[in-house]
This record gives sequence, structure tokens and C-alpha cells, in this order.
Amino acid sequence: MCGIVALHSLSGALPTTLPHGAGTRAISAALSASLERIAHRGPDAASTHMSADARTALGHVRLAINDLSAAGCQPLVSACGRVSAVVNGEIYDFDAFRADLAAEGYVFRSTSDSEIVLALYMKHGLDFVARLRGEFAIAIHDARIGRFVALRDRYGIKPMFWRLARLRSADGEKEVLMCAAEMKAFLELGWEAEWDVGALADGGWGQDTRTVFKGVRKVRPGHYLIAQNGVVEERPYWDASYPDKRTPDARPTAELVLALRAHLLDAVRVRLRADVPVGIYLSGGIDSSAIAGMAAHLVKQGVSMGSGKDKHAVCCFSIGFDVGEFDESAIAARTAAHLGVRFIKHLASPDSLAASFADAVYHIEHHAHDLNFVGKYALSAVPRAEGYKVVLTGEGADEHFGGYPLFLPDFAREPDWSRVGVRDGQIGEDGQGAQAELSDDERARLVNRLTDITKRSYDLIGGTSEYFSSARPLGLTLPASMAGFTPPVSLFRPETLLTPPDPVETIAANLSGAARAAIEQAWHPLNGAMYAWTKGHLANQFLSCLGDRVEMAHSVEARTPFLDHKLTEFVNGLPVSLKVRHTRSAQADAGDGPDGQAEDVWTEKWILREAVRPFVTDEIYARKKHAYAAPTTYARDGPVGRLLAGLVTRARVGQLGFVQWSEVEHAWGVAFGQGDGRKAGHSVDTAEVHETTSGHADVDGKRQEVDDALDTGVRTRAFRTLLIVACWVVLAERFAVRPVQ
Repeated sequence: MCGIVALHSLSGALPTTLPHGAGTRAISAALSASLERIAHRGPDAASTHMSADARTALGHVRLAINDLSAAGCQPLVSACGRVSAVVNGEIYDFDAFRADLAAEGYVFRSTSDSEIVLALYMKHGLDFVARLRGEFAIAIHDARIGRFVALRDRYGIKPMFWRLARLRSADGEKEVLMCAAEMKAFLELGWEAEWDVGALADGGWGQDTRTVFKGVRKVRPGHYLIAQNGVVEERPYWDASYPDKRTPDARPTAELVLALRAHLLDAVRVRLRADVPVGIYLSGGIDSSAIAGMAAHLVKQGVSMGSGKDKHAVCCFSIGFDVGEFDESAIAARTAAHLGVRFIKHLASPDSLAASFADAVYHIEHHAHDLNFVGKYALSAVPRAEGYKVVLTGEGADEHFGGYPLFLPDFAREPDWSRVGVRDGQIGEDGQGAQAELSDDERARLVNRLTDITKRSYDLIGGTSEYFSSARPLGLTLPASMAGFTPPVSLFRPETLLTPPDPVETIAANLSGAARAAIEQAWHPLNGAMYAWTKGHLANQFLSCLGDRVEMAHSVEARTPFLDHKLTEFVNGLPVSLKVRHTRSAQADAGDGPDGQAEDVWTEKWILREAVRPFVTDEIYARKKHAYAAPTTYARDGPVGRLLAGLVTRARVGQLGFVQWSEVEHAWGVAFGQGDGRKAGHSVDTAEVHETTSGHADVDGKRQEVDDALDTGVRTRAFRTLLIVACWVVLAERFAVRPVQ
């Protein structure tokens, strides 16, 4: 794991100097300064390399994970001296490739997994990437054919930003392609940050290739950027896919559960390989608990947790909040005790959240509507302090097993055609995996009810339900949910917006034409929804502010077993009715459900629960999904209130140039206004909303409770607005962003 910077001239040699303030400085000095900006990604070593044709300069800062010797340092250079590369990330199962390549005569100079990248490229050219298993961002220059390539792993676990700059040189003006693991690295390469107000307003920074800064883009997951013959193009090398929804699938459920278990164990096993100790992030949910349980199981079978004196011990790290309903650390502690593993907890108090906020924002390089990213930032300091450079995390399970309640309207939209006619005996001895049978009218009413529940949930948790009233692009409800935390349009000065923002269309437009056609015609709506979420929220937000950026801020490498592409390709082929289980009670079938409606029971990630049941507690197996979130209600004179009061001032907000102060002032009055609301720290999550409105006997009382919480939802929305603006203020000052004129 590391940080990388790359410069490539589209025509001829690179300029010898780059802009620096009012003057210039040597390109070698600029590259070194750029690496220093991201030194947190690689505190163990730093080095640069200029290609033989002087067209490409590569820089690398190293976090030593495999082969801790100097031989594992980068940039990598071929024996002929004409091909060079820098690699950020981890390549798994590299020993098999290494043996084959060595047998064919390739001479390795290290035992690092990164060197496999160069060796595979030398043999296979651009086809090498299809052979990689892991999380990675890579830059390669091939002086033999004048080709530069920058690529990113299949899910965007590792970041890769790029920009084009026109620079003056002795030969005239030159266009230079710049790539880096973090945007702050560009600050030392003559870049002056400018806001992309359109991307902020329509949410494109968190959905597509745009960022919060104009002219800086992300390489798409599963794509490579290629520069050759003066042209820069982006091309796909992999994409997720799903079976046609009408293709029958009569495979026995028990067989599929066992196959899934084998894939899961393999994904965890390969990620335990390291020359340093490996730990685990553990919450109160089934995803991280399953990883901890499988790791403990593998250790008992003789697999090591990396290397070091404690390689046969499992150590778990957890975060807690001092507001009970947000604190899952007690559940995590019970899981750790059950597994007999070491457990270390970090308490994220309002004081610690306020103290870490500005640094966390600087590292994630975008805004956020929840303080959960600050908690994850603070947590990531703990394993490093305990001597751990590597942790396993649970990201990616919800996106592949239908884990979020907001997927339910699209899951219910159509039956699982692949299992229609499959009898219980073919599914499981007790009928597990069977889906509830609904008439067309029943299904339509159910989808409308689930959509209304999801819509209301966004109002309750401080989002917006306004986008649910628009047309459904892709034939899905999900884009309206994904747009739910976009900043209100009224927050932006109208003259700074070129066109009216349309967050829902932005989400749909991010997908390729082929994917959109498949979603509308071939895939089950649940699979289409999970695909859209994965391409948007997962890649551009979750894997950033709750993933790589906050972890690598403390020089910690996180590995994500649920995003192993061999695992996900298997999971994508599973029937959707095994991912989410929908059943109806006998009482409901008789027409005795509340309000005359059937009582529906939803079990998200059903087949995952069955596959990992041997490795988790009964408590975890039965527990519903609870999103990782931080409290959203704070006293104005408390640490978080004082933090916001210091950042979100009229003068500092005025320096942004695109924000309406009157809207900020209004948000202050609402977020910290008078009124009872609900107790401090409380917000309702979507799982709670679904439980309180989808079939309980006391549904009227529950609905009244939800109605009583709406005022808190309005205040939470105002708090989230202030939080977003505070993030912008921090970024403006840390990146010296020009005010929008």
C-alpha cells in the first residue's frame, strides 16, 4: 500500500520546471514536494524515477506490507529500463503468478506482490489487468511504444485522480497528464484549486468521474486511462454483470449456501497474507462479525494473521459513541468474547469528533453529511498505535446481498422469475429461500407502500424526499433515495449554477448505455439498484470517506473481502430471492394484517446469514441492518456546536462565493433552535422506519411516534446542511480554493 504521483507529457519530454507560486522550480523538486503532501500514505520510503525518454516522471511513497526490505521499494523498472511502474494496493494470490513467470525466465528482485504487476505487463501488455485480484491503483509507462496507463481496481477501493495541465517549456506549451492518489498532491505541481459548483449541486462529485474541484477527475473503477499518440482515453476492462432475470435457476439452496461459504472463506484467507500483523474492524453488524468469525476459524486451521509475534492471535478494533442508540461496541464486544479474540474499543465523543473534524475533511477531500467519517478517521489511528498496518473491513456486503432497506421497493417490484415454479423441496428441506407469492395488484400496492416508507424515512433522518415525486429513471426507486442527501438547491447562489441541478438524472447518466439497457430490460430490479448504488455511492463516497482516505490518513491499509471480484461474480449470479427473503404470515394471508394489509417480513442478506452462521453469534445472525452513523443532535455550546460556530461564519462562508448566507443563517436557526424534538443525539434510521410501519400490531402508535419525530428530521436536515458548509470552509482554506466569482 502506498501513495503515487505520475506526470506524463503528451508530446516530447516533460518541461524541466513547473509553476510554483509566482515563479518555477525543478520538476524533480516539485515531484518530491508532491509526495510529501501524501507522505501519510507511505511513511516507510519515498523515491522518484524519470523514464528513459524523459516523458514520464513517477513518484512513490511506501507503506511496507510485503517484503519489508529495500528490495520492495518503488518505482519499479524493467530490466531493459524502458518500462516503469508504481503500484498502490495489494495483489492477492501472486505466488502462483510468480512461480510461472520465474519458470519462464523472469528475474524478480523482490518478494513483493507489487513486482508481479510489472512482470505481468511485460508478458501480457494491457491484458495483464484481467489477471489481477485485489485492490489497486497503478501507473505504467512503456517508453518502447510511448504509452502511459493509469488504472484502478474493479470497485474503486483505491483512488486515482487525474488532470490535464498546459505548461510552458523551452519547446513551447506542453500538455501534461498528472495522476495522483490524492488531489492534494497536485498542489505542489502548479495546480490552483477551483470549485466545481455544478458537481456540488447535482451531486456528481459523489456519483461520476467529477470531483468537488473543477478540472480534476477520477479514473472510473474497472477502467484504465491510456495516453498514447497525444490522445487520452478511458476504457473499461471489467464490469459487474447479472443473469437475465427470466433465466431459470433451480440450483438447490443448500448447495448455494455451501458454495458461498467457500468463496467467503477464500476471500478472507488471501487477505490475511502479509509480512506485518493483520487486524479486523468489528462493529455490531453481520458483515464485520462474519469476517472476524471466519478469520478466527482460519487461524484455528493454521492460517496466520499476517506476520509477527501475534500472528496466531486475532485482534479486533471497534468504535463507540456516547449516545447509546448509535453505539454498537457492546455488541461487538460480545462477538469478540464469543470468538475468544482481543478487542480494542475507541470512544468517539463529541470532543474527539470536533477535534478531528478539520483534519478528517482535509484527508477525504470532499464534504459529508454525517460525522461518521470523523469517527472512522479517529478509529484508524488505533490499530496503527497498536502496531497494525493492515485491517480487514466489511464494506461491500450490503451492495451485493441487498442489505439496505432502501433496496426493498425495487426488490418487490418484480418476482424472482428465476425461481418461479421451483418447489420448496428443491429449495431447502424447510422451504427456506421460497418467496412470497403475490398477485399483480398485491405487488403494486406493496411497492407503493415500501416507496412511501422509504420516502418518509429520508424526511425522518434529515434527508429529502423531494426526488421521489420525479419520474423513475431506469425504472427504479433507488436513484431518488441516492439523491436524498444532496445539498438543497436553495443553498447555492443562482448565478453560480449554469443549469438547474438534477441529482436523479446525474445518478442515471453515470451508468453506461449497455448497463442502462440491461437494468431496464434484462436484470431484476434489485440487481439494477445494487449496480447503480455500487457505481455511485460505494465507489465515490463510502470507499472514500469511510474507507481508504480515513484509513491511509494514519498509514493503515484496509482490505475488503466482500469486494473480492471472484466472490462478487459468484454472488451476482445468485437468485435475488436468496439475497432478500420476503415472507408473509399465515395471519396476513387470511386478511387479518393491520389496516387490512399483509404483514410482510424482510430478511436482508438472507443467504449471507446462512453462509456465515457457523462463524457468528445467534445475536448477530438475527440482528437487522443498522447503518453506521454518528449522532446528529448536539448542544450549541458543546464541542460540535462550537466547532460549527467557528467555521460557519458569514465571513468564512462568504469566501466560498457560491453559498447563499441567508440559507445558512436559516439552517442555524433550525438546527439549534428551541423546541423539544426528541432526545439529544437521536435520529431514526431506515431499518427502524421499516420496522415501525410495515406490519406491527401497534402500527398506529408506531406511526404516531414517527410523526412526532418529523420535527427532529427537519432539524437534522439543517444540521447536515451546516456540516456540509463547514466541510467546504475547511477545504477552501486547506486547498486555498479561489472564491467563485
